[in-house]
Parts: sequence; structure tokens; C-alpha cells
Amino acid sequence: MIARWVHETRGQGLYEVTAEVMRAVASAQVEEGICTVFIRHTSASLTIQENADPSARRDLEAWLKRLVPENDALYTHTAEGPDDMPSHIKAALTSTSLGIPIVDGALVLGRWQGIFLWEHRDGPMQRELVVHVGA
Repeated sequence: MIARWVHETRGQGLYEVTAEVMRAVASAQVEEGICTVFIRHTSASLTIQENADPSARRDLEAWLKRLVPENDALYTHTAEGPDDMPSHIKAALTSTSLGIPIVDGALVLGRWQGIFLWEHRDGPMQRELVVHVGA
């Protein structure tokens, strides 16, 4: 089973998509298998992270901004603005797909784990996610 949807972002940051992925898994009616989540973009990514305390997300976002700053004089891929090349580097350092086991018809996520779309561009974007559920 394959599900697709577009998620609207409002700029850089982590956007939780756990509920949407869980709905796709439930509709697939697979008791045991794997769920693959994929984002069809080169300037955004996916991660599994803590979903209980928002300060963890803020710290991750701030850390990645320090690691990959905008306006680096060495960047040559800047046609779409100062966030252009940094967004590609951030996506390369993180993941564009995730594999999550399914047991008893549910995702096997830890107690505080959530699935997040990580937007690396400054402005609002439409990001397409694809979920494949297989036995």
C-alpha cells in the first residue's frame, strides 16, 4: 500500500507527521512488516526525534543552523537565496527516507519518538511525502 500527501511548511523547522504516517499504516491493515517514509525533495528531510518536549526540537534546529550557516562565501549554488545551498547540505546530513517496523498493526516507535519532516528552507513550502507499507 502506498499513500501520498503534501505537507505545507511555514519555514525552517521540525513538523511532526507521526499521525499521518500512523493513519497510512492503519489503512494498510498489515500486522507485521515495514513502513517506509520518503520525502521527494532535496532541501528537506525526515527524522525520528523526541516529540514530548519542544525544547529538544528547538535545540536540534539551532544546532543544525550553527553547523551549516547561511551566507558562506564558499557556496556557489545560491540562485534561490542564502538558504539554497545550506538546505541541500542539511538534507544530505540527515535522511530523505525512514524505515520503521510494524508489529501488531502499529508502528514500533519508542515512547517519546515522533516522525518529523525537517524543513530546511526559510519560506513556506509544499513537501510531498510518500509512505509505503509492506508485509
